[in-house]
Order: sequence, then structure tokens, then C-alpha cells
Amino acid sequence: MRPRSAIRRSVETYCAPGRAALLDSFLARFLKPGELGFDVGAHVGDRAASFRRLGARAVVVEPQPALLRVLRWAFRGDPDVALVGALVGAVPGEAVLRLNTRNPTVATASGAFVAAAEGAAGWEGQEWDREIMCPVTTLDALTAEHERPDFIKLDVEGFEAEALTGLTFAPRALSFEFTTIQRGVAAECLGRMAALGPYRFNAALGENMALALPAPVDAAAMREWIEALPHAANSGDVYASLDPLRITP
Repeated sequence: MRPRSAIRRSVETYCAPGRAALLDSFLARFLKPGELGFDVGAHVGDRAASFRRLGARAVVVEPQPALLRVLRWAFRGDPDVALVGALVGAVPGEAVLRLNTRNPTVATASGAFVAAAEGAAGWEGQEWDREIMCPVTTLDALTAEHERPDFIKLDVEGFEAEALTGLTFAPRALSFEFTTIQRGVAAECLGRMAALGPYRFNAALGENMALALPAPVDAAAMREWIEALPHAANSGDVYASLDPLRITP
């Protein structure tokens, strides 16, 4: 599959009919009109588009040049969207981004992520076939430039713990992706969030936008829940909130 076809497939998947309403209904618990959301690892910008439909402003962070072109077109002329072409990590600088041209959803700056995927069930046929150098910024630096976010969505394919290392304040709410091939990364992220503030946690599996636990839990219970998931669960998002009501089904 050519890169352009792969990107088209992503657009068709993440902008499928009915998906916008599902996203908006779920994300409305985190953002209100006039507030600010960070969409880190934006891909084709479906979360950022939801932020805007909710009336919130958006900082949209994506390191892949081809996807940045899609995002520039999607948000053209919108003064309440700031586009940032960079990775988010622990410290500013540069890093190698490994591209999967057949599946741009899983581009990563983590060599450990690539190694974990190799030979894993459900990850057959994935190939990271290009490497590019990208600038690295931090969540603190983005905040200094754009103001403190009310919600951060973090989806950076195994680089989540590094990204959270570059965060030194406690945002009101935050989500980060986890995978069953790297449960240790999720544990690191939970430890980091617990150190930043008195968070409670819930999770959603895959892209179903439904909270999986009947009530918010602490970091230790969230870690145990992820550890107990079958490998076939594959991935999901952990939602951390200083206000447990936001993540109560």
C-alpha cells in the first residue's frame, strides 16, 4: 500500500460516519467552550476536530510530515488551532521517528515499541521502513507557549512515559494510550501521574469511547487492571482526572 493510500485509509477510519458524535459525547466530559485541549500524536486530527466542535481551542501536535499536510488542510483558517510539527518527549532536542509507511498510525520514536511488536500476535506484518529526524518539544514547553491545557490527549506509540517526564504540573485531566505489548510503559505513566497529583483513573478499550470500569480507581488498581487484560485486548486509553466525576460512567 502506498503512503497516500495508507493516509486515506486513516482518514476514512477516524472520520467515519457517526464517529464524530461518539467522540463529542465522550470528550465533552473533559472540555467546555473556551477551554484548551492538547492533541498530542494527532494523526489525522479526529480528537482535535472534536475539541473544536465542543467549542474548545486546540494545540495539535504531530511529527509526521505527510500527516501535518493533512492537518494543515483540515484546520486551514482556524485561528483557534495551533499546529506543532514535533515529537513530545522528556527534554527539547531531536529524536529519530520510525515511520511505518503502510500504517502511519503506529509511527514511533520508541525502539522498544518496535522491538515489542516484532513477532507479537496482532502485530504481524508491521514494518517500520523509514527513519527521519524530528524536533522534540515537551508538554511543559507547549504549555509555556500556548497556556495551561484543561485536557491533554497523549498517543505517541510507546513514548508516553518519556512525554510525561516532560510534564511538571498536574493538568485537570489527561489521557494516554497503552498497549498489551508494553504494559510496563503504562505502569510508568501511572506512577508519573500519581506523583503529579491526586488522580483517579478509568480506561477505554480500543476506540469504543466507553469507560470500562464502573468507578474511578487509584493508580495501583488501574495498573492491576491493565496487567490482567488478555493480550488480545491490544490497546486502549487510560483517563486520569483530578475530579473523579469526569471519569465516572
